[in-house]
Amino acid sequence: MSVLKNDLLLRALSGEELSRPPVWMMRQAGRYLPDYIKLRQKYDFFTRVQTPELACEITLQPVDQVGVDAAILFSDILVIPQAMGMTVLMEEGKGPSLPEVIKNQADLDALITTETEERLDYVMKALTLTKSELNGRVPLIGFAGAPWTLLCYMVEGKGSKTFDKAKQFCFTQPELAHALLQKITDVTIKYLKAQTAAGADLVQVFDSWSGLLSPADFKTFAQPYLLQISNAVSPLAPVILFPKGSWYALPDLANSSAAGLGIDWSLTPAMARQMSGNKITLQGNFDPSKLLAPIPQIKKEVKEMIDGFGTKHYIANLGHGILPNVPVDHARAFVDAVKEYGQ
Repeated sequence: MSVLKNDLLLRALSGEELSRPPVWMMRQAGRYLPDYIKLRQKYDFFTRVQTPELACEITLQPVDQVGVDAAILFSDILVIPQAMGMTVLMEEGKGPSLPEVIKNQADLDALITTETEERLDYVMKALTLTKSELNGRVPLIGFAGAPWTLLCYMVEGKGSKTFDKAKQFCFTQPELAHALLQKITDVTIKYLKAQTAAGADLVQVFDSWSGLLSPADFKTFAQPYLLQISNAVSPLAPVILFPKGSWYALPDLANSSAAGLGIDWSLTPAMARQMSGNKITLQGNFDPSKLLAPIPQIKKEVKEMIDGFGTKHYIANLGHGILPNVPVDHARAFVDAVKEYGQ
């Protein structure tokens, strides 16, 4: 194993005092990079995800071209429903669709929960290959979707702004919902443990749709499963939880086994620090749309963001994934502004 030459991210997660925070961007591997678009024209989505050499190449692009302090594996949260036996279709520009959704006990019973990490072996191969290619330049992040967010897709069958069907499922068939959430959780724990064994230095759990839940419903349908995953995986590698939009959960999650919490732009650095008791590493929370602003404005706002969070217990990132129409030099300006901080 090569020694990490840039371990800023891991040091930030362990609470070290740093002169500047580490920086990476959610969805940094992919859609805004011209070299990725060339590959997209040649190979369909799941070919790119399931071919270790392609996934590795895509994962390395932002490290080489934008200069981020960490690589995050190019993959997708929906590989878990796939490994559990569901059909997942991905159309360019349209997002995912799952033609057969979970409606009842029979659908739940049909899900595969054994040997799922073997079915996801292509992810482990991509991680091991990427780890070797990185040769210690930066840490490698593995990830998974959170159980609540995966339930949303598995019940709704497609993306949605409201996920009414998924919420109706939870509120009208809560026992079935919890059984599904537990199955997803068990598979995800095995999956993330396998990722750490394959070379991931840390993992992030994306709860992209948790903000659709009220605080009470978050505590019922999202939080217990996030904590189960964090408790199981954190002895092996640091875990960052990112429940987007669920700012109300910060006090509870700050007292968990997680090493870091991702936050979006719906709250100020001061609020986030106060709610988390200033005792856990926070990650975020630049609005990705602001990367479309002029470069001097990006740099000014990045500096203000870091001033707000401070350089201890902080990872500079976006508050959600980078948008496909962000110019590469604007993404680079974001990263450069973090690297120039305090100079």
